Order: sequence, then C-alpha cells, then structure tokens
Amino acid sequence: MDHAVVIGASVSGLLSAAALHRLFAKVTVLDRDTLPAADGHRKGTGQSRHAHGLLSRGLAAMDELLPGLSAELVAQGALRCDPLAQARNVHGGRRLARDRCDLDSLLVSRPLLEGQIRRRVAALPGVRVLAGRGVTGLLTQEGRVTGVRLAGGEPVPADLVVDAAGRGSRVPIWLGELGHEPPREERVELDLRYGTREFRRRPGEMGGDLIVIIGPTPERPRFGVALALEDDRWIVTLGGYGESPGLDLPAFAGYAATLPAPDLCHLLATAEPIGEPRSYRTPAGVRRRYERLARFPEGLLVTGDAVCAFNPLYGQGMTVAALEAKVLLEAELTPRAFFRRVAGIVDGPWEITVGGDLKLPVVAGEPSPRTRLVNAYLERYLAAAAHDPELARRFLRVAHLYDPPPALMSPPALLRVLRSGAPRAVPVPA
Repeated sequence: MDHAVVIGASVSGLLSAAALHRLFAKVTVLDRDTLPAADGHRKGTGQSRHAHGLLSRGLAAMDELLPGLSAELVAQGALRCDPLAQARNVHGGRRLARDRCDLDSLLVSRPLLEGQIRRRVAALPGVRVLAGRGVTGLLTQEGRVTGVRLAGGEPVPADLVVDAAGRGSRVPIWLGELGHEPPREERVELDLRYGTREFRRRPGEMGGDLIVIIGPTPERPRFGVALALEDDRWIVTLGGYGESPGLDLPAFAGYAATLPAPDLCHLLATAEPIGEPRSYRTPAGVRRRYERLARFPEGLLVTGDAVCAFNPLYGQGMTVAALEAKVLLEAELTPRAFFRRVAGIVDGPWEITVGGDLKLPVVAGEPSPRTRLVNAYLERYLAAAAHDPELARRFLRVAHLYDPPPALMSPPALLRVLRSGAPRAVPVPA
C-alpha cells in the first residue's frame, strides 16, 4: 500500500503513524496546531499541564512500536518506578499494602513524552508530521474514503485515513454527510474539575516515594495525585466532581487537607512552588460505539479519544491509544475487524471507570445490579488489600490494564478476600 493519512499529531495519532509506517510506503500526520520545536505544551493538548499517568502496559506497547523509547526518556530525566513499592496508593479510603511488584512504570511529563514520540515518529522512513494542516472533510469515491480535504481546499489522496483527532473528532458528522448513521454514544456526565501546581522535589522527600494517589470516596468525592517528574519536580493535581480547588497556595493546600488521606497535605506544607497553577474541566466520559454500526465506509478508521474519551482520573487514555495503535499492525484492516478489536481493548477500562464513577452519589446515573455487586465486592477487596500485598499486586495489574477486571474475582483472589476477615459482606442485588 502506498499512502496513509493520520488526522491529529496527538500521542494516539503519532503511535498510529509508528504502526502504519511498517505497512505503507508513506505516512502523513496532519495537525491543525503549531507544533512546538522543543518539548512544550501545545494548544491541542489542554491537559498536558496536569498530572499524566503512563500505565505499565502502555509503556510496554510504546516500546514495541518505537523500540528503545523508554530508555531514551530515562536518559532525558524520566524516572523508572515500582508503582507499589515506591507509591502511596489510597483507593476507596484504603491504603494498599506495600511490596515490590513486577510492573515497570515510568514517570514523565506529557511534553517530554509527546515530544520524544514526535521526534522518533518524524524520523521514521516515509513519515511526515505536518503542522498547521486542519482537515475539513473526506474525499470519497464509490462509497470508499480516498483521502482528506484540508482547510484551504487542498485534497490529500490516501489509501487509508485514520482519525486520531480526539474528543473533537468530526467523523460522526462526516458519516452523516456520506449517508451513514453516526455511532451511538454512551456518556457519563462527570463535571470533573481539577487544578495543578508544580513544586521543587528535594532528595529523600516523601521517604523516597515517587507517587501519591488518593482516590475519591462516596463520602468525599475529591482526589489528589502527586507524581515525581524530571528536573526534580513534583506535579500535584487536586480536584473533585462538580468542584475544584482554589489555585492560590493556601487554598490548594487546604483542599488537600480534606482528602481521605493526609499525604498530600504533608507534602504541600513544606513544598516550594514553581511555575503558574492551571485548571481544567472534563465534562463527561464518552464512548462511541463504532463496532455496532451496520455500515461504515472502507478506507477510514477511528482511534484514541475519538472512539472513547475516559475519565482522566484513571490515567488510561495513552495506554489504550498505544494498544489500539498495535491493532493497526494486524493483517485485516477492514473497519469491522478493527473496531471489534478496539472494542475488546476499551471494554475493560470503560467498565473500570464507569463502575467507579457511578459509585459516587454526585455522578448522575443508575448503576446496574451487576455494577452494584462488583462495587460492593471491591470495597471488601480493598479492605483486604490494605494488609495483603498479593491482593494489592493483583489490583495494580488490573489498574495498569494487564488483567481484566474479572481477574479480581478469580478463585485465588476471592479466597484471599474471604479469608482476610475484611468487613462488609457483599449484598445480593435485588
């Protein structure tokens, strides 16, 4: 095949291009933004100034697509981390037991990560990454997509078009223009609001730990995250559902004091702030069900946030994008086959986020009987994992998308939970 076009130089779009260059003689990545020459924030990635989690499985997938990427990031200051032994994980109000685990995690700022991926992809044979190229429509012939049209009217022919334009993808609109039904959307209204500040990181601070994650609870739907970054920094993001912290330092620290655990409050008590604080809002989690469409034009695929935009609190987006990019390497690139594979990737993370969100009274929506049962079991599981390192490791394997959520209910895990004497029996749904 000769030419593939990717819409969007996001992490999803760049990783898609890394896969497609193995299949196509030429790959062109088109982005409407001005791309930074050095590692920096850009307009199209509003969340880049906030804490980003790169899950272990996502790091492994990126290394498969761009061999040596993680080593290059470490050479530029990114930090390797054991996400159980070097982290303070507080979920459901329970602090996970500490021990070593077999997950290789990397702490890196979004600008450094995206910048290094962009450099690697742009250097691949036959790949071009073009900035300032907004795509306004599709080219078609006999019902097949044959390229894209740029904002100035210029046609760009292609054998395959991959849309990685994120939440603002126009593919649902373009499908209507072509006489196709748009995909059905599933939405969870979040109104997730958060603010971020950076601080200097001193040697030995936090006892050498590199991660703090304090999740929301039904009683306190607020959260906090601190990640160690390159250049001896902490990035601290605090937020809640329907509310956000004040960004001045006293208000920011005061908000941290209301979280279910005191770790971030202790960090902020002596931390030296650097840079300007930032705020952000995510209105909803959205999944577009492309795999359920009866008709879809050949020559067009959709990936990344354009398929499913998760609640960012769970840090799944970049990992899912990397796994979806790997699907492009499979032999059959028909829309039906691709979207079915992508749906299988999205199912687990979507179940995790929706189940966690609907547990909170501030999130609108009625959980199914199955979701209520799973959430009740998870409460008991986390209570047991507070003193059982093996259950804590199993929980992180699910959180890092190596194992599906039902793995927490496997016979060995269930037996450990039942033997733990953890409180709260699991109710039977009515």
